[in-house]
Amino acid sequence: MPIDLRFDPNEIPLLTDLYELTMAASYFALGFNRPACFGISVRRLPARRGFLVAAGLERLLEALEQFRFEPAILDYLASLKLFKSDFLDFLGNLRFMGEVHAMAEGTVFFAGEPIIEVRAPLIEAQLIETLVINQIGMASLIASKAARSVIAARGKRLVDFGLRRSQGEAAGLIAARSSYLAGFDGTSNVLAGRRYGIPLYGTMAHSYIMAHDRERDAFEHFVQDFPKLSTLLVDTYDTVRGVRNAVIVAEQMRRQGFELEGVRLDSGDLADLSLKARAILDGNGLKNTSIFASGNLNEYKIHDLITRNAPIDAFGVGTEMVVSGDAPSLDLAYKLNEYDGIPRIKTSEGKLTLPGKKQVFRAIDADGRFYADLIGLAGETASLVAPQFNPIPSEVAKLLSLQFSGGRRLMPRPTLAESRERFLSTLERLDPRYKELEQPGTYPARYTSALSAMQNELKQRAEKYQE
Repeated sequence: MPIDLRFDPNEIPLLTDLYELTMAASYFALGFNRPACFGISVRRLPARRGFLVAAGLERLLEALEQFRFEPAILDYLASLKLFKSDFLDFLGNLRFMGEVHAMAEGTVFFAGEPIIEVRAPLIEAQLIETLVINQIGMASLIASKAARSVIAARGKRLVDFGLRRSQGEAAGLIAARSSYLAGFDGTSNVLAGRRYGIPLYGTMAHSYIMAHDRERDAFEHFVQDFPKLSTLLVDTYDTVRGVRNAVIVAEQMRRQGFELEGVRLDSGDLADLSLKARAILDGNGLKNTSIFASGNLNEYKIHDLITRNAPIDAFGVGTEMVVSGDAPSLDLAYKLNEYDGIPRIKTSEGKLTLPGKKQVFRAIDADGRFYADLIGLAGETASLVAPQFNPIPSEVAKLLSLQFSGGRRLMPRPTLAESRERFLSTLERLDPRYKELEQPGTYPARYTSALSAMQNELKQRAEKYQE
């Protein structure tokens, strides 16, 4: 029996809600397994969000490549006494062979836009619903939250400190990956460093200082072993005296040919303490020694520190980012848009869906900036929708592309660094009004005339579904 902390890849098909399996069994019994199209989108942006960041796709595609019901999994399902043997035999031969059309990781997107479309036989597409939402939802939520710290920091270094406060080991890995994708410079999470190649940061905790009889002894002992990781935590006791002790150790290091990398502030009035620390360091010839701040930071506190001209060079962001403290969930929906070649629609109040297979078109001006999106039908072309933008764009980009088919991904897997560069490049081209932390503007994302017409027609015909 594996330890509970470990996730067996063979268990991927069980990472689902029971109703996905009961629906699939009923579909099987009824012979409902014609081609279907499901789309995943965010109904509305969380409060104070002007945009979101697509993430989690690569983890999802990896899971889909391994999606199969192994004998031990089928034995467990049989033990539930819910499913007939012919359905279980069907599952035993099932592989996900459908198509996944998706926005690339690092793409900025907005409410209502399909991030992913799954086009597959109905049973295959239904069975992966929970997996898709699980993998895309949290990764995109955390990437979007991390991006706000990147905006607030204005080029200062950012490090993920969230593992210990994450909601489980998988969440900690997702947060490290998503925050790096969104522009963070590294993580304290060693497993994420190994798995994703993210630069690692970290030195000491207060317990290391407290284990010594003297603060200065702790500093001296640490830099003897790790002179190239010499960022000293100076606020275990009196912070100003801690900085002065760090200066004494820095002088000792200089005689040995090393430089003190930095001091870390983790509590108190960070703006005031950073000013005092900077004055002490500069007054002792340590102008290159950086000041690193941590301690319940988020984008709002970072923005405040930057606005107050606090001389802080880097920030460690933990709890608030890893749980997206001010907006801990995304209103994600995975809805059937087409079955057996017929567009489908849900018309319940507040949850009207968009029928048919779709594409998202992005208008780009002559300077390379994007200024509006149109959600249209998959059969529409960029040249066809271009006149529906105002003003007419210099270029129209399609955001959804075929990523997976026939049981495997179709494109070379991008590195995390490449996805990170895509996002940072996109962020530069997004108008500042949508990047405001408190009251961002509403980005114009609407429907093409063809999609609007289809939606209106199906709304009028929806009554027949309840006859």
